[in-house]
Amino acid sequence: MRQDYRENLGLAFDTLRAHKLRSFLAILGVMIGVALIILVVGLVQGFRQTIQEEITAEGMETAWVARFDQGTPGGRRRPKEERERKPLTLEDGQAVKASCPAVKQVAVSIFEWTQPHTVRYQSGSVAGGEFRGTFPEYLEVYSNANMKAGRFFTDAENQHRENLVVLGYNIATALFPGVSDAIGKEVLVDGTNLQVIGVLEKPLGGFGMGDEDRRVVMPYYTFRKIYPAAFEVAMRFLARPGMLDTAVDEVREVLRRRRNVPYDKPDNFTIQTNVEIRRQFNQIIFGVVVAIVVLSSIGLLIGGMGVMNIMLVSVTERTREIGVRKAIGARNRDITWQFLFEAMALTGAGGLLGIFLGGVAVLLVPVVSTLKAIVPAWAVIAGFTVSVSVGLIFGVWPATKAAKLSPVEALRYE
Repeated sequence: MRQDYRENLGLAFDTLRAHKLRSFLAILGVMIGVALIILVVGLVQGFRQTIQEEITAEGMETAWVARFDQGTPGGRRRPKEERERKPLTLEDGQAVKASCPAVKQVAVSIFEWTQPHTVRYQSGSVAGGEFRGTFPEYLEVYSNANMKAGRFFTDAENQHRENLVVLGYNIATALFPGVSDAIGKEVLVDGTNLQVIGVLEKPLGGFGMGDEDRRVVMPYYTFRKIYPAAFEVAMRFLARPGMLDTAVDEVREVLRRRRNVPYDKPDNFTIQTNVEIRRQFNQIIFGVVVAIVVLSSIGLLIGGMGVMNIMLVSVTERTREIGVRKAIGARNRDITWQFLFEAMALTGAGGLLGIFLGGVAVLLVPVVSTLKAIVPAWAVIAGFTVSVSVGLIFGVWPATKAAKLSPVEALRYE
C-alpha cells in the first residue's frame, strides 16, 4: 500500500477535525508566535515608512553642517574634544556659497540654547519651541518648509532687523483659533514684541518634526539683536542635482581650510546628509527585526514542543492503526510522511490563524493610535513558512517513532 501526498494531507485534516480542542491547544503557541511576528513587523515597517517619508520630504540633495558630531548643543554630555571646538560662523556659510560650485544654495541659522524660550499671545503661551534666526534662503534649502499662510521675510527686512517672526504650525494653532488668524498679530517672544507674518505648513510625517511643528523663525539679524550673546551657528546646503557627494567634499575642503584643520587630523565639525541618516536608520531597523525574530523564535520553540508532545500522544493512540497499515503494505516512509503531514498541517493551521489575528491587530493600530502599521507580503509568507517548518522539525521524532513500530507488536496493542 502506497500513500500519495494528497491522501496524507487528507488524513491530516481528518485528524484535526476529529480532535478540534486538542489541536487548538497544540497550535496555540505557534499561533501566538506568528501573530506577534506579524504585528511587530507591521509596526516596524509602518514606523520605517513614516521615517523614510519624512527624511525624503526634508530633501535627499541636502546636507547640514554643525559644530558637534550629532544632535543639538543642548543635548547630551559631549567629549572634551567636541566641547572645545570653535563655533561655525556666518562667514563660513558665505565662504561655502562662494567657493563650492556643486552647492546651489546655503541657509545659515543661528540658535540660542542656554535659556528656555516662550511665545505668548494674550493669555496663551507656548514654551520650548525651536527658535532660530535665518535667511530667506531657508525656504529653498529646507524642502519641508512651506508656507501655510502669510509669507516669509525678505532679505531687506533681515538687513533692517525688522521685528518679524514666522511660526510653526503647532505653535500658531495653539495660540490662535485658526492659522490665518495669526497673520498680522503681535506675539511676545522672550519679552520682545514680534509681528507674525507667516505660518509654516506642518511637515510630512508622524514622528520628530512632523509630529509637532514648534518652529519659531526670525530674520538672522533680528535674532542677533534679541539674543546678542547667541553664537551657535549651523548651516544647511542644497546641492545641485546629482552632485551631493561632490558638494560634501567641496564644503569639507573649504571648512577644513578656514578652520585650520591639519591634513592628518579629523574634521572639527560634522557634515551629515539624509542619505547617511536613512542608511543608519535602516541598519537600526535591521537590528530590531533580528531581535524580534530571535524573541519570537522562543515562542515558536515552545509551540513546537507542544506540537511534538501532542504528536507523540497521537502515535500512542493510533498504534493499532499503524499496525494495520503496515500489515497491508504501507512502508516506513509512508507512515513517516503521514505523521509529518499531520504535524505540518497542525502548525500550518496555527500559522494561518496567527497571520489572521496579527493582520487584524495591524488594521486596528491606526484606528486606536496615531501610529502607522503595514504588513508586507514577505512577512505573511515568512510567517506561514516558519509555522509549517516548525511542524516539520518537531514532527520528525514522533513520525520516526511511528515508522519504527513493529507490525506484529502494533496489531497486538490494545
